[in-house]
Amino acid sequence: MRIGERLGSLLQPGDVVCLAGALGAGKTCMAQGIGAGWGAAGEMTSPTFTLVHELRRASDGATLYHVDLYRIESEDEARLLGLSDLFERDAVCLVEWPERAGGVLPDTCLRVGLTTLDETRRRLTFSAEGERHLHLLSELKRAAFGVGE
Repeated sequence: MRIGERLGSLLQPGDVVCLAGALGAGKTCMAQGIGAGWGAAGEMTSPTFTLVHELRRASDGATLYHVDLYRIESEDEARLLGLSDLFERDAVCLVEWPERAGGVLPDTCLRVGLTTLDETRRRLTFSAEGERHLHLLSELKRAAFGVGE
């Protein structure tokens, strides 16, 4: 949750964050932290049945799309959902189960892999594609861990 909050506080319109991991790995908890750090007005819940939640930030009306692709079975379904349209908007996009979207995802994003170690511990693995997301990852390392580039 705390790492998510730090990450959320750094996000800017156009940023795409992909959260991958097995059921129960903590993707929704991480998403809730991101929403809190970003300043989402309202509670971040898993959008499993609606697939996409649109959240606003009270301070400036900025938009965050929280996408859960658990119920999507193919890249074609992601395309039909209009997922690529969300990435073209001036908003932050947070995607759970990104592997189900295949080539619909943008070429540049920040990827967070979550692995369950035991009931209370998780391993987080970060990777970034694209200049903006590489910079975002450096900012997160500094903000969360006090580590430079």
